[in-house]
Amino acid sequence: MNENIIKMATFTYHVETVQSFLALSRLHILIHLVAVLSLCYYRITHFFLQPPTAPWLLMTAAELLLSLLWFFNQAFRWRPVSRSVMTEKLPSEEKLPGLDIFVCTLDPEKEPTVEVIDTIISAVSMDYPSDKLSVYLSDDGGCDVTLYGIREAAEFAKEWVPFCKKYGVKSRCPKVFFSPFGDEDQETLRDDQFRTQRDLVKAKYEKMQKNIEKFGSDPKSRRTVSDRQPRIEIINDQPGMPLIVYVSRERRPSLPHKFKGGAVNTLLRVSGLISNGPYVLVMDCDMYSNDPTSAKQAMCFFLDPETSKYIAFVQFPQMFHNLSKKDIYDSQARTAFKTMWQGMDGLRGPGLSGSGNYLSRSALLFGSPNQKDDYLQDAQKYFGKSTAYIESLKAIRGQKSSKKNISRDEMLREAQVVASCSYENNTNWGTEVGFSYGILLESSITGYILHSRGWKSAYLYPKTPCFLGCAPTDIKEGMLQLVKWLSELLLLGVSSKYSPFTYGFSRMSILHTFTYCFMTMSSLYAVVFILYGIVPQVCLLKGIPVFPKATDPWFAVFAFVYVSTQIQHLIEVLSGDGSVTMWWDEQRIWILKSVTSIFAIIDGIKKWLGLSKVKFNLSNKAIDKEKLKKYEQGRFDFQGAAVFMAPLVLLLTANIVSFLVGIWRLFNFNVKDFEEMFGQLFLVTYVMVLSYPLLEAMVTMKSKSG
Repeated sequence: MNENIIKMATFTYHVETVQSFLALSRLHILIHLVAVLSLCYYRITHFFLQPPTAPWLLMTAAELLLSLLWFFNQAFRWRPVSRSVMTEKLPSEEKLPGLDIFVCTLDPEKEPTVEVIDTIISAVSMDYPSDKLSVYLSDDGGCDVTLYGIREAAEFAKEWVPFCKKYGVKSRCPKVFFSPFGDEDQETLRDDQFRTQRDLVKAKYEKMQKNIEKFGSDPKSRRTVSDRQPRIEIINDQPGMPLIVYVSRERRPSLPHKFKGGAVNTLLRVSGLISNGPYVLVMDCDMYSNDPTSAKQAMCFFLDPETSKYIAFVQFPQMFHNLSKKDIYDSQARTAFKTMWQGMDGLRGPGLSGSGNYLSRSALLFGSPNQKDDYLQDAQKYFGKSTAYIESLKAIRGQKSSKKNISRDEMLREAQVVASCSYENNTNWGTEVGFSYGILLESSITGYILHSRGWKSAYLYPKTPCFLGCAPTDIKEGMLQLVKWLSELLLLGVSSKYSPFTYGFSRMSILHTFTYCFMTMSSLYAVVFILYGIVPQVCLLKGIPVFPKATDPWFAVFAFVYVSTQIQHLIEVLSGDGSVTMWWDEQRIWILKSVTSIFAIIDGIKKWLGLSKVKFNLSNKAIDKEKLKKYEQGRFDFQGAAVFMAPLVLLLTANIVSFLVGIWRLFNFNVKDFEEMFGQLFLVTYVMVLSYPLLEAMVTMKSKSG
């Protein structure tokens, strides 16, 4: 009975379940810690026995750094939990709070308008009371085709939303519904009336797509405008339908715009004046709503009387519809969305990802959970000079507002004021209010700061993905994203006033702080793998041992650490419905990404020293059919990524040469020499076997370029 209480906690609207083999997992961590400390002891005490050599110093540095990263990484495994919800227990629909959905787009060349519109339509048709739902599209490029597209989408939604509600459609993204992978019950339990109406709606959807594509065929309509006035337009406010609003904030080339963080903060203010929902959902423009019930699932945390006071946001995993069976680039990010986020959820909550998160407007605007209302005495310093917007804050805090009903035109004029690029001057937007501008990863740092202020978060990983996006299908796009993320996280760790090593330790639990320390330091795996990929190999060529010989008792410590790490990883993969093949492939892509993250370190240092201009690289969501074909076949594609591959090519070359020399030593030297070099020979063999698909892809790329 006690064991069940430990493993499961039932709240009013949701259930928290602790990992069933938690005791064994913690025991493994402690045993592994003893082995790691023993390994460090062996390396360090060697300096007192013999004069230190350069290889020994480098290997010691690599292993001490790897040990520190491992130590921080175990915080994710100390108390992992999973959650389930009971939406049937929620209050009736008329009692549900308002919800504002934010979708941000910038460049129709990289974010095709048709795909953005699919996301908008999936959001408009969520299973949530229409009079409580508002959808805002931030067009940060100010493109004509985007405005045209959302107008077309609003007209189509008038047919699509009633159709979905009438027939209980599960796939609310029309592109998916009308595809061969649409609702599984389209052809069963449906009558002729359904099929007739479905065909009519499909024809209107296809007409909408053609209209948008035709309008977007003119290059002028796709041109981004970086010098423009703010434009706010209510696209649809028809009764019985969700509100749809187009927002294009003011942009001036000479004034900072703070990238996506600035766009989302503008949406917070504009929506506060128009609909002012207590909760907001942030979606990437290519990540459509796959399960229309996600809003009600999130409300199981926000409305639960036992947790509602402290919950700042509910995070769903970022999942993708175009993953191949092999997923050679590990786009599913199992380690992040299962091991790391579920591990953080058992401490104080997961971090905030860039999409698929429901947030409390109060948490974003009002400091800590116990924040008093005296800040409203100096509200203009915090929130800006718009009195209408400040009055809207009182409604969020449950206070009486002196706000009078204003006309639609007056409301839109005030919305343009708060969407101007000078509105945030001399305010606390981006520091204490809204999404933080501390680093380019506005979501990551905002989630971290919310935790440091005392808020909690929740992570929900349902069987049916609530949001599905488009994963990169080539290594170049994946590496560009990785370098951007890791360089910004490194800056957070080493140069920001919000560094978890200082700011975090003084405000959060030590284990939760460790998780953020690990994320900010994860780019340093590059140093470890580059040292491990060069030093033992060069020493093998010269006959210099850097590991204990195979008959030395200390060799057992190194072997135990390696085997223990592999077993831990394998169990995590298998327990998460993975396979042995996935376990092996994850090791390969982990090493590839770790080595490539040396560019993140270089980029972070350049930004820190002011040698590199801060810029936002938008991920390309347009699909390249040739690259997609290679990805689906499980073939690595390094085209256009030669720079990123340079360190890996160097390391693999060193491993190939040392492998051949090691084999030669095996057949030409005595047993004693083999015993001394066994550790290095095993290392290069492991790297060679693991890297074979990478070598194959590099040879193919070289032959084509030659």
